[in-house]
Amino acid sequence: MFKTRSGESVGLLEVIEEAVERAGVVVAERELPDDEKSQIAEVIGIGAVKYAELSQHRMTDYKFSWDKMLSLQGNTAPYLINAYVRIRSIFRKLDGTAQFEAKCELTEDAERKLALKLSQFGEAVHDVLGDFRPNLLAQYLYELADTFHGFYEACPVLRSEGMMRNTRLVLCEVTGRVLQTGLDLLGIRTTERM
Repeated sequence: MFKTRSGESVGLLEVIEEAVERAGVVVAERELPDDEKSQIAEVIGIGAVKYAELSQHRMTDYKFSWDKMLSLQGNTAPYLINAYVRIRSIFRKLDGTAQFEAKCELTEDAERKLALKLSQFGEAVHDVLGDFRPNLLAQYLYELADTFHGFYEACPVLRSEGMMRNTRLVLCEVTGRVLQTGLDLLGIRTTERM
């Protein structure tokens, strides 16, 4: 139960319904089939509410804000889901199915930063389990999404060739898997489009 400024109680179901409705307004502007828009709004709205709660340390208070919670920028579920959607978009644009080679070569700083952040996933999950603090996983996922967005801006994936393209596709694939797995551990679904 939440309390409004006027002292009224607002139930969780009402908060979730409002979040889905607000997400639906944003999704309505996209050129997607109506049933897909509805499904995406549900994923974003429910995910935003869950993430807003789980991303905070359980012993601290926080200020509830619809704008912050549903923002595509910053430490929010929509930001994380958007990183996953961006990755899926890369693979949809490929000619055919991605064929990954075993050998990768990290030549750019942004590639190395992303690979290093990916290598910290097991440690982040371990810390969550040890301290019962899902906010640690949320923080890791935010840092991963932020690192991925930096990589995406600095390292063109589809315009690269040879081993560089393979390396970047592998980094994208692994990032997508880690984001999806991490969000799933928080009880948050992903979507292929947004």
